[in-house]
Amino acid sequence: MSAETLLLTILLLPLAGAAGIIITRRNPDVREGVTLLCSALIAALVVVLANRFMDGETFALTLIEPVPGIAISFKIEALGMLFALIAGILWLVTSIYAIGYMRGHNEQNQTRFFAAFAVSIAATMGIAFSANLFTLFLFYELLTLSTYPLVTHAGTPEAKQGGRVYLGILLGTSIALFLLGILVTWSLTGRVDFEPGGILSGHIDPAWAGLLYALFLFGIGKAAVMPFHRWLPAAMVAPTPVSALLHAVAVVKAGVFTILKVTIYIFGSDFILSNDVTGGLIWMAAATILIASMVAMTKDNLKARLAYSTVSQLSYIVLGAMLASKAGLIGASMHIAMHAFAKITLFFAAGAIFVAWHKKKVSELNGLGRAMPVTFTAFFIGTLSIIGLPPFGGMWSKWYLALGAVETTQLLLLAVLMISSLLNIIYLLPIPIRGFFSKPESGEHYTEIAEAPKSILLAMVITSTACIILFFYPDPFYRLASLAVGGY
Repeated sequence: MSAETLLLTILLLPLAGAAGIIITRRNPDVREGVTLLCSALIAALVVVLANRFMDGETFALTLIEPVPGIAISFKIEALGMLFALIAGILWLVTSIYAIGYMRGHNEQNQTRFFAAFAVSIAATMGIAFSANLFTLFLFYELLTLSTYPLVTHAGTPEAKQGGRVYLGILLGTSIALFLLGILVTWSLTGRVDFEPGGILSGHIDPAWAGLLYALFLFGIGKAAVMPFHRWLPAAMVAPTPVSALLHAVAVVKAGVFTILKVTIYIFGSDFILSNDVTGGLIWMAAATILIASMVAMTKDNLKARLAYSTVSQLSYIVLGAMLASKAGLIGASMHIAMHAFAKITLFFAAGAIFVAWHKKKVSELNGLGRAMPVTFTAFFIGTLSIIGLPPFGGMWSKWYLALGAVETTQLLLLAVLMISSLLNIIYLLPIPIRGFFSKPESGEHYTEIAEAPKSILLAMVITSTACIILFFYPDPFYRLASLAVGGY
């Protein structure tokens, strides 16, 4: 298969899968078979593509050029390959989980759910392989629109309100700020292509570069930098597989990926460091890290606590991008992967608890680990990876982020990272401890094992095991991150 054909297949296959899901809607077994087949093929093709890319093969594809100099085009570079690899693998795992969850919880409108899920992965792949800001913006907006039906899936007033907040913030920021940043970049340089080393040097007064960076920072609302973060907790009204999609596979990772891509391929590390472009803005990321962690400590609802944890962890990536040093950018790129596997494990566990025992609050989990040992063990592993302890993959990304702070002599930012890790311990570690060691609430007796359906357990075992494997073998993501950073 030629490089262009392989790339086009990855972009179109999820859309074909969505069509197949709709056509087979009257037979749930066949419909779910289409979901699994499509997600398995995407995972396999993305791995093949990554291997060919690492062997030095180049991939580029232009579909149409609606305006001279601005095309809908795709090109594979290291950072996009890293993001696509994560999304492709985790879509398969999330599909396995979602089938068990949707059946176990007897959810309505499952055909719409799986079809929208497939379209959102197509949008994610479009974002990952975009060759310019114009193409990325189109797929960024498609991702927002395709995930809206997932957020409002329950159809309750609460779900509809959460969907309005979700859509309002993400579309508002992207149209008012992100699009404006793209237009300013176009007017200054006459182009919007992603290029190693950036395209802005020599085209913008360094005194104004910080303002342009701010348009991207706050315009890319999916990165959830405060104060444009409320959409993420609001979206927790969605079913847990959607929460996993939002927090690990697609939406938030698309946000921080876009921040990194703009930093590396539009501004360029040398331009940022030599002109102190992100000097004041970096403290917005630092504040988000700490404030979101402190808010997470106050949340008794398990998914709400995990949502604010995600807000905090995303700004680790944003902070690493704005450090703009080699170590900082490697740490930020790797944290996309390490956080994805750890956080999806935590959301899988939260969903398993809800399906098996209908419990949503941390205060209700006392002793439940005795009935759900697999679930709470997986949650414990994901927690330790989020904290950044060995032998779990999260240690490596935090290590490089800390090196990036030292490399740029930003010792206060190093302190922020250390304090945040301590806060991670405070709001996450008590959950598995409660489950295994606290006495059950009065009237509760956990004497038998009662786990969620097997497909849910399988998904959790895969992602929690990956958290361990990535400590001993982070090489695929480290190599891609190093190539992206060294590309300029």
